[in-house]
Amino acid sequence: MLGRLGATLLRRRRAVLLVAVVLALAGAGTGGVLFDRLKGGGFDDPGAESSLAAEALEERFGRDDLNLVLLVRAERGVDDPAVAEAGTALGRRLAAENGVTEVLSYWETGNAPGLRAEDGRAALVLAAIEGDETEAGERLAELEPTYEGASGDGTLEVEFGGSAVINQELSELSERDAVRGELLAFPLLLVVLVAVFGSLLAAALPLVVGLVTILLTLGLLWVLAGVTDLSVLAVNVVTVLGLGLAVDYSLLMVNRYREELAHGREPAEAIRLMMLSAGRTVIFSAVTVAVTLASLAWFPALALRSMAYAGIAVSLLAAAVTLTVLPVLLAVLGRRANAGRLLRDRANTPVEHGFWHRLASVVMRRAVPVATLGTLLLLVLGAPFLNIRLGSADERALPESSAGRQVAEELRANFDAGESDAVSVVLPALPPDGNGDQLDAYASSLSALDDVARVDAPTGSYAGGALVAPPGPAHEGLVAGDGGGTALTVVPEPVGNRALEDLVDATRAVDAPGEALVGGRVAVAVDSNASILDRLPVAGLTLLAAMVVLLFLLTGSVLLPFVAMLLSGLGLTAAFGVLVWGFQDGHLSGLLGFTVTGEVVSTVPVLLFACAFGLGMDYQVFLLSRIREEYEAAGDPTTAVAVGLERVGRIVTAAAVALSVVFLAFLISEITFVQALGVGLPLAVLVDATLIRGALLPAAMKLGGRAMWWSPAPLRRAHDRFGLRESAAPESTGGPAEQLPGDPVRSAP
Repeated sequence: MLGRLGATLLRRRRAVLLVAVVLALAGAGTGGVLFDRLKGGGFDDPGAESSLAAEALEERFGRDDLNLVLLVRAERGVDDPAVAEAGTALGRRLAAENGVTEVLSYWETGNAPGLRAEDGRAALVLAAIEGDETEAGERLAELEPTYEGASGDGTLEVEFGGSAVINQELSELSERDAVRGELLAFPLLLVVLVAVFGSLLAAALPLVVGLVTILLTLGLLWVLAGVTDLSVLAVNVVTVLGLGLAVDYSLLMVNRYREELAHGREPAEAIRLMMLSAGRTVIFSAVTVAVTLASLAWFPALALRSMAYAGIAVSLLAAAVTLTVLPVLLAVLGRRANAGRLLRDRANTPVEHGFWHRLASVVMRRAVPVATLGTLLLLVLGAPFLNIRLGSADERALPESSAGRQVAEELRANFDAGESDAVSVVLPALPPDGNGDQLDAYASSLSALDDVARVDAPTGSYAGGALVAPPGPAHEGLVAGDGGGTALTVVPEPVGNRALEDLVDATRAVDAPGEALVGGRVAVAVDSNASILDRLPVAGLTLLAAMVVLLFLLTGSVLLPFVAMLLSGLGLTAAFGVLVWGFQDGHLSGLLGFTVTGEVVSTVPVLLFACAFGLGMDYQVFLLSRIREEYEAAGDPTTAVAVGLERVGRIVTAAAVALSVVFLAFLISEITFVQALGVGLPLAVLVDATLIRGALLPAAMKLGGRAMWWSPAPLRRAHDRFGLRESAAPESTGGPAEQLPGDPVRSAP
């Protein structure tokens, strides 16, 4: 099939290039409006208790989470009559805005102390903007210019904060990071690729493939966003993986093309053999990466599912572009693909004199000590991961200049209660009429919990296990519109995220008079972390099962798939250890300038594993496919490892360096958990392409010997029928090879 595809591409190269250009331009056109279709946030579990509580509050009580905070400053003090009048007018004006469903103002709640700063020069107006995070962000953009800043007479100074502002800033920074990352990655990649190929023209080919891949995937995401919800973070996956995988696949293909030219093949024949050998590896590798990233679809969070969709799309499109556009470009260039040479061509270096051949030979002569020391080193580097503490992203993930962060820090430092972090409790089956005693006892129990400032219920406000304020107008909104349910608000002290998460757990542990749904911002984070931990076993087991099948189809071995996965997993230990050591413990904060929280955002290890494991298996496919080809040709497992590593080792390392350059672009981000990926992913990729491929894999292959390639007779027959072959042996095409640019003139037969 690939041979016929190559022949067709050579005959219709102009049409292929024209279609590629048209589709790429269409993708570029949709990329400009793509962000209008994407959703912000998306880290919550829509089926969790906190989500059900939010739905009940909105549908039955007409309330939403207070996701907007107006920090109102007044030099004359918030209790000054003129300030009080202006503050009251501000709250009423905000309550009249479309899309604002609830307003809680210091000046209209009987001067609630929790809404007043300790120095008396600032107060809060809390509000709920209806809709999801994207809709809230759009409405926020309309409200900010009207309210933020100094009032006309200078009485008030208003600053915007709250979870709506934080989510909006995260989305805007993610969008900006995607653009800045591309602008930084392309010139750096060109330098790396010139160092690999020694030729400007050859180095430019992977970048062209990467650009076309990114544009096509953006266009596909635009289509998908019209039929399903997608997170804005999917764009980051497209730009990084699209460029990285396109470079990986192009390196493999161009290297094989130049290798065939060095063996005396004509360009047309070299392209055909390139398609039959490296082309099959590219297809298999793309399927492997797609299956790995598809494991993210097991998680209910929109952001993770969106990354799964984007990962599947970009890996398959990277392979498709590499197998169509790249061969056509090589056909057009012919032998001129080596034009603009700056460095010496190593394609003609004898195999036995190559660095990777010598390294593999040395390793295999000392397989036991190398395997032992390499494994111990990686386990030591990964040891900090045993102390990982998972948490959720908050304002500290943003830079200090962030408006949302500044307001949140002001609330924690100068206000006595965490109104914006309040925990909502919904009792959908408990009408307040005739249940006053039960409700009173329940609210009293909640108010006696650690770190609780007060509990508001239809029967009044409670603190320290006792009623401290009778029911009033502020408590009327805690009864469902049809009288068929009751809600309570647990207002915490101004404490950190860990204490707030403990409060959510403690609230759920208190015996309630009927079904109780606990929600709020912090409860959403708790449930999101729990959903990730709950789905990890299923996602992991299905991924491992799929990898065993795929690697068996590639190698025909029963043992090799398990060895390959074990080595890929071992290669991740260093990255996970540095993740905890550098970000949770804060040893990299001085270098990268982030705020240490003592936690790792729960989605980061999941994304790190999915991307790094997929890319690790990508390199496994590159190397094992070539080793298998050499083993079938020579029949000697030791020689096959040394020759296969020499043929592909330089390319795998070059691909890892190129991909790491792309990932390092994450470090320019001002979002802490994005920086964590910018450290973890390059480290995992480089360890996998060097220590794992250069030392542990040759050592394991030597220790296993011919047993590495064993499989029982029934499985051998299954592999003979369904397995993937890497042979690039010439086969008849039914006619003479096509004349390409740069070919020597051939006389007619």
